[in-house]
Amino acid sequence: MISEERIKSLLQLLKDEPYDPFLNYALALEYYKLGEHSKAINLIETLLVRNENYLGAYLQLGNWYESAGNIEKARNTYTTGTKIARIQGNRKTLSELEEAIFLLDD
Repeated sequence: MISEERIKSLLQLLKDEPYDPFLNYALALEYYKLGEHSKAINLIETLLVRNENYLGAYLQLGNWYESAGNIEKARNTYTTGTKIARIQGNRKTLSELEEAIFLLDD
């Protein structure tokens, strides 16, 4: 299924559950694939305001900030994600976020 079809399907699902974190995350990924980076970033930022514990979004958003050359926002996003990962006891994601920070400093 191409991204435009996925976007249409996700938007339809979001009519019933507009704050569903997974659906919003998936929609952001599809927008990013289509080159609509600002829209994708805004969706993830909004997602994290509504649900700061949606851990996977921190790595993705940090990567997008990094790709856009906004290193400070990337670092802050990764750092916030590490705090959430520690609270959740999620070692795998914690390791990924710490590696992302390390690579920024490299």
